[in-house]
Amino acid sequence: MPYMPITESMFLIAETREQPMHVGGLQLFVPREGQSSNELAEEMVERFYACTELYPLFRKRPASPASVMGYTAWSFDEEIDFDYHVRRAVLPRPGRVRELLRYVSLHHSALLDRNRPMWEVHIVEGLDDGRVALYTKIHHSLIDGVSALRMLQRTLSTDPDDRNGSAPWDPALYRRSRKPKAPSPSRIPGLSGAMGLAGAALEIGGQLVGIVPATTKIAWTAMTNKDFAAPFRPAPKTILDVPIGSARRFAAQQWPTERLRTVAQQMDITLNDVVIAMCSGALRSYLIDRDALPSAPLIAAVPVSMHLGGSDGKDGNSITAILANMATDQPDPERRLHTLVNSMRESKKVIRGLAPLQALAYGAATIASLAFATVPGFVRYTPPQFNIIISNVPGPSEHMYWNGARLDGVYPVSVAMEGLALNITVTTTAEHVNFGLIGARKELPSLQRLLTHLDTALEELEKVANVTTAATD
Repeated sequence: MPYMPITESMFLIAETREQPMHVGGLQLFVPREGQSSNELAEEMVERFYACTELYPLFRKRPASPASVMGYTAWSFDEEIDFDYHVRRAVLPRPGRVRELLRYVSLHHSALLDRNRPMWEVHIVEGLDDGRVALYTKIHHSLIDGVSALRMLQRTLSTDPDDRNGSAPWDPALYRRSRKPKAPSPSRIPGLSGAMGLAGAALEIGGQLVGIVPATTKIAWTAMTNKDFAAPFRPAPKTILDVPIGSARRFAAQQWPTERLRTVAQQMDITLNDVVIAMCSGALRSYLIDRDALPSAPLIAAVPVSMHLGGSDGKDGNSITAILANMATDQPDPERRLHTLVNSMRESKKVIRGLAPLQALAYGAATIASLAFATVPGFVRYTPPQFNIIISNVPGPSEHMYWNGARLDGVYPVSVAMEGLALNITVTTTAEHVNFGLIGARKELPSLQRLLTHLDTALEELEKVANVTTAATD
């Protein structure tokens, strides 16, 4: 039985009934010409069931029994119960996107069975617009969220006439030399990357010491720039930083990339700056609705590439995390944007001045509080380092197809946890920026209102940028 490194076992150790530790994705497909949604769903089921040879990842589960330190090894199942792992569902009428998001919310709240390989695939039909949804969930100990999305992308083609669509577990997909190797968790944005950084720090021991030589530079930046968000400086306590229950609510929406890119170009900022500014405006409005906006600005943990040559991180091959002042205390959108962008730039400037080991240690220090989130009383009585993680993950830049069915949307479904009641992950595709929001259902009621607030925030940014003609979705 292969050894289970701490970077994987920590996700099993951290999992409780209130804190499921799986990641997921929601993909929407438009049937090819002449094909009904029922026929597309049937085709997916047939192809998935026919693929009885599985890539080892999909046969993997924790070995029994667990020790006092948790699980320490992996085992591999030879027989797979496809009736359990592959599920077909039909949404209740009227089959709106609302019903689909409700379906994902319900199933993302349920723990995966550790006595089986820890993954599920749900083929969902019944949408009133004729699309078919593919919802997947897989345990974080097996793979991080971004690699899971890229794994699903392996099944797709840029050729609409290609009819070789297969299942995500088809070993042939991983033998193709043209496919890039999935990155490791410590090199991936989002909660995946944050937890991966923390795990890496624990695994190689003493890595956090690497931040010591850089503390003078960090301290000087903190003293000379009030917008800079430094590690270990407490963030305000909010309704986002509380112990949570197990029920989740998922909300998702897409906006044309061109709208965000136009704002970025007009303001000479990055696309990711626009994404975070949208989140800032939306969170400010949502917290005002709940009469829960703190006087101090919210702080976001933002994964960034340590090779910062591009605006979307595509040229980066190593990831760390920085903190961003979201300026939610400022009612004026222009001042809010200025503060946020200044904060991001100062944090990136600090990272650029660090050696690679120091930059990785800086990221580990930034999200160190996650490692203690499950300690009883820690979240309730300890000031948070940050209030939310916001990730921007580049997706396919071309239109993609599964057996001729066009991919029409891809939304990450991440992890909410103790002290992190809301997680926002964004994926860019050929024409859209896709927002996936996962939140604790009881602690963050009416989460879907954040989608309306995101749209309003984008409109405010367009006014600030003096964009007079905005594309509509």
